[in-house]
Amino acid sequence: MPNNSIIFGLLLTLIGVIGYVYGLTSGHASPTALIPAAFGIVLAILGLAAKAKEDMRRHLMHAAVLIGLLGFIMTAGRLLMKINELTLGAAVISQISMAVVCLLFVILAVRSFVDARRGND
Repeated sequence: MPNNSIIFGLLLTLIGVIGYVYGLTSGHASPTALIPAAFGIVLAILGLAAKAKEDMRRHLMHAAVLIGLLGFIMTAGRLLMKINELTLGAAVISQISMAVVCLLFVILAVRSFVDARRGND
């Protein structure tokens, strides 16, 4: 599970950096484009810490899932609130990407937790 946290963290960081760089090139750069990167950095750090501190792994992975869940809820909620006004631009694509990546991470994490609870891990 720590490896998943690192991989998904890197994906979110990439989404944020690409969104920000695209904003710079189009003249519409906004620091909010880096929000996925902030979530990604936290996920990656939690994954790395879980690999380094085996005794804290469970707690760190639960914290990572909480970050992933918050990332999904925040972006999906924002998209749903503005569903009638959405135009498929860079910001919306970034938000959809973040929501999907966070949701996939949460699903994989919950599955891993259930397997560990059952003793399959």
